[in-house]
Amino acid sequence: MRILLIIVFLSGTVFPQVSDFEKNMERVYINAKKGIYYALANIPGNKNTLEKELIENDVLISKVKLSKEVNGLKLESTGYYSSYEIKITAYRSYDNLLNEGILKQIPENN
Repeated sequence: MRILLIIVFLSGTVFPQVSDFEKNMERVYINAKKGIYYALANIPGNKNTLEKELIENDVLISKVKLSKEVNGLKLESTGYYSSYEIKITAYRSYDNLLNEGILKQIPENN
């Protein structure tokens, strides 16, 4: 019985529970990543920009902005959860997108 109590005590001190703050930060980060994946899956053919708001269950989870740059893409995604907000900006070259199979060919007007 003493061993069980010691194990329970140590698990609470050595392995502290994840705080609500960390859980919320993880959720807002996941929502921002959803925006990045959405943008990569919906690269416009003729237009130079894409702006979209992702809504799930009547709640804004992400705002996405994609713009074509010289030799690549600029992806911006702002994730939302409760009162939290996080912004991810990623730059991807056309060569890397082609190698990863995201693009079939490099756009001619780059």
